[in-house]
Amino acid sequence: MNPRVKAVIAQDDYTILLTFENGENKIFDMKPYIDKGFFKQLQDKTYFKTVKPFMDSIQWKNGQDLCPDTLYLESVAV
Repeated sequence: MNPRVKAVIAQDDYTILLTFENGENKIFDMKPYIDKGFFKQLQDKTYFKTVKPFMDSIQWKNGQDLCPDTLYLESVAV
């Protein structure tokens, strides 16, 4: 099992800075997602910045979320 999300900070360039429970900090690029279906609402930067940690992953207030394994495996170490 991969480490779970402990903290998240949305960046202006549609990336999110993630801190995982093992202490790793990584960047996840949301740009490939924000033009698709339920994620289109994330194009609004004010809304995009409302992301919070939720149940070992992340979530926006209207329910957009991603699998914690996807976040860990597809993010880049900083």
